[in-house]
Amino acid sequence: MEFVPLRSFDNYIEANIVMQMLQHNNINCHLKDEHIITIDPLLSPALGGMKLMVHHAHVDKAWDMMQKA
Repeated sequence: MEFVPLRSFDNYIEANIVMQMLQHNNINCHLKDEHIITIDPLLSPALGGMKLMVHHAHVDKAWDMMQKA
């Protein structure tokens, strides 16, 4: 499967709320670098934050849902 980054987050809670909303609507997604940034938040700028990765087939639907939310 090929995933593409849709958005980056610095906040663990906001990232999980958006991810859960997408997963609830059957969009295949996950957070990249979630665990390392949760353990050491100072690494967030170096890593570019937590990245919301979405399956390439669901990118348009996910983007539309995030715009409406």
